[in-house]
Amino acid sequence: MNVTTRAQKLPPWLLLAFSLSRKGASLRVAVWRKLQVFGALAFGNSGYLLPNSLQNQERFEWLAKTIRGAQGEASVVEVQSIDNLTTPQLIRKFSEARRQDYYGLLKELRQILPASKSQEASSKISRLRRRFQVIASIDFFDSPMKGEVDRLLNKAQDSNKGAAPRSGIAKASRAAYRHRVWVTRPRPGVDRVTSAWLIRKFIDRKARFAFATQDKMPAGAVPYDMYDGGFGHSGEECTFETLIKAFRIRDKRVGVMAQIVHDADLFDDKFGRKEGFGIDQIMKGWASQGLSDRELVERGILLAEGLFQSLR
Repeated sequence: MNVTTRAQKLPPWLLLAFSLSRKGASLRVAVWRKLQVFGALAFGNSGYLLPNSLQNQERFEWLAKTIRGAQGEASVVEVQSIDNLTTPQLIRKFSEARRQDYYGLLKELRQILPASKSQEASSKISRLRRRFQVIASIDFFDSPMKGEVDRLLNKAQDSNKGAAPRSGIAKASRAAYRHRVWVTRPRPGVDRVTSAWLIRKFIDRKARFAFATQDKMPAGAVPYDMYDGGFGHSGEECTFETLIKAFRIRDKRVGVMAQIVHDADLFDDKFGRKEGFGIDQIMKGWASQGLSDRELVERGILLAEGLFQSLR
């Protein structure tokens, strides 16, 4: 019997091999989307590969559990080597996938740069920065394009500092947003869960939350922290700050929370607040355990309420 100890080096790769029922079309799409988010590499018809790490093990394990729970079959296998693909070849395949992601960002950035002082460009730059952070988190082998994209993003942000400020965020009536469904992107993080708390606490106590991509939003739902439309990032402000201004929330403790959320979401250290990074790490930990989007929001709301009460 082979016993793996901490001193022993882990095999370099993880393989998720699975099969789904022919009737599981919606689950098939959901699994595929998760694999894209994880940065997994399709390995022929055998499954998907990731570099072996504790985080990637957790991701594959809970996805395998989800598949088995839907009467599918799934196994997570540690792989030492692949006979027809060397380690450098596999690394190049992962790097090429990230190169394509970075290239898409570069194309958009180069279109923005000539007019980077406009207010519209400011919102686009913030959106591209968030996309860059997502791509960088699954850039396991540091693609050479990562530095180039980061450099151009910094250049665009520096150029945009002279942009004329907005005349003000449009005011919204709380009465018009009662008993509504609020929709945001899947896998909510610190800005979205604290914004959900803000909505429940000060805007719509019976608010319900849904999760969808931009092209599949439920009809009649109020978008928040989507890439386009609704209540989202405005210039250099996060969604939490946008909601405060739009609904004229003047609670002093909420003002402090806005600083905390801003620094944790935008990473610009504008207010020198570190508390939000703890919330962000907790959210990432729960997400790695396979909690649903709805569970993440409800738990995040409890965290936000605890932070709010601590500021008395």
